[in-house]
Amino acid sequence: MSLKEKLSKEKIMVIEDEEAIRKLIVFNLEKAGFSCLPLERAEDALKLLRSERCQLIVLDIMLPGMDGLEFCRRLREQKETIPIIMLTARGEEIDRVLGLEIGADDYLTKPFSPRELIARVKAVLRRVRREGESPATTLYTSADITIDYERYQVFYAGTRLDLTTKEFKLLDVLIRHPGRVFGRDYLLEHLWDYDFCGDTRVVDVHISHLREKLSLAGGKNLIKTVYGIGYRFEEKGDAVR
Repeated sequence: MSLKEKLSKEKIMVIEDEEAIRKLIVFNLEKAGFSCLPLERAEDALKLLRSERCQLIVLDIMLPGMDGLEFCRRLREQKETIPIIMLTARGEEIDRVLGLEIGADDYLTKPFSPRELIARVKAVLRRVRREGESPATTLYTSADITIDYERYQVFYAGTRLDLTTKEFKLLDVLIRHPGRVFGRDYLLEHLWDYDFCGDTRVVDVHISHLREKLSLAGGKNLIKTVYGIGYRFEEKGDAVR
C-alpha cells in the first residue's frame, strides 16, 4: 500500500478499557481498511481530539473514570459532530435510549460479531459522506421552517433549532413530503442504512426530541403519529400559546 493510500484511510477512534476487546476491534477495523486510534480512557480521548481528527468513534459505555455517556454528552455540548457508535455490555434499553438521546448515532450490545461492527461503521460513514455532499438547493422553506443546507441549520419562525444530525435528516425527509406517511422501518433503512432488527425505538426517540425542539420554538403538532405505522409531517401545526 502506498503512502498516499495509507494517509487517505478513514480514521476511527476506539475507546475501550478491556484490552482483549479493544485489540479485537482494532484488528478487524484495520483488516477492513481503516486506521485506528486505540484508547483506554475517555479523558485521554477528549484531550487527543483537540489535535487529532477522526471520522468516527467506537465508544464503550462502561469506562473507568469518565464513562461513555458523559464523554458523548461533553462532545455534543462542544458541538462536535463526529459520529459515535456506542458499545454496552448490559443490554438494557435505558442505556441504549440514553445514549441515543445525548447524541450517539448507533449502538451495539456486547457480545457482537466483528462483521456486524464493520457493517455498522461502514453504514454510518456512508451516511456522513452523503450528508457532506452539496445539495441542489441551499435553502428549503415550509410551514415556517427554513432548512439551510449550506450551514446545516434549521429555523422555525426565525428561531434556530439546535438539532442533532439524525434529527436534521428526519425533519428533512418528513418536511419534503408533507402528508406522506413514513414507516419506522423505512426511516431506519434510509437514515440509519441498515436494519435495527425491529428496534424501532431508535426512531421514536429521535422523533420525540425533534417534536420537543419544534414545540419550544413555537411549532406544535407538526409531526403526527400514524399509529402502528410511523409518522407524517403536517404543514399546518398548532402554534404554542
